[in-house]
Amino acid sequence: MADTGIEELSATTWPLFAEFFERQGGLFGGCWCVHFHPDPPWAPDGLVDQTKDNRALKQRLVEEGSAHAALVVRDGHAVAYAQYGPPPELANIHHRKQYDATKVADPDWRVTCIQVLKHHRRQGLAEVALRGAVDLIASHGGGLVEGYPHDMALKEGRKTSSSFLYNGTRRMYERVGFTYDRPKGQFDCVMQRRVPPA
Repeated sequence: MADTGIEELSATTWPLFAEFFERQGGLFGGCWCVHFHPDPPWAPDGLVDQTKDNRALKQRLVEEGSAHAALVVRDGHAVAYAQYGPPPELANIHHRKQYDATKVADPDWRVTCIQVLKHHRRQGLAEVALRGAVDLIASHGGGLVEGYPHDMALKEGRKTSSSFLYNGTRRMYERVGFTYDRPKGQFDCVMQRRVPPA
């Protein structure tokens, strides 16, 4: 993957991220990866996850430095990304009630969504994106990082579309140095890795 690199999502790289979503048709009905963000104080009520304004919301969060992602760039185009950020930035995780009831403390960082363009899947790019997020977290001071992938061992005998593996798999996280902490929901789990500062 010599022609593949990692870029941090920023106001400068926003066009790469925007093009990714435009090529993908907005993903999940136009989410623009805002589902995990809380409603910012300046957003009208109910803006998050209302397709019409999600692009504008995400762009403003990026410009404010309140949205992070590792973009996997190939031949000048983003082909995958991993969204990460501190818990206040990515507060809306799935199975939150169970998560809160079983946690000891919040992590320093979360990885909440990993996406790969449809025609680039099954090339290991989700793992490239996760590794990129870990490296960027290290450059921001490191700390305890959590991810919430699908535990495919619990889905034995069931087929799952790759488009629904929005945060990768437990096995992928293990290859990147994360360890299993606990279950979350029916088929997800909490994985953790302590990342030293770069």
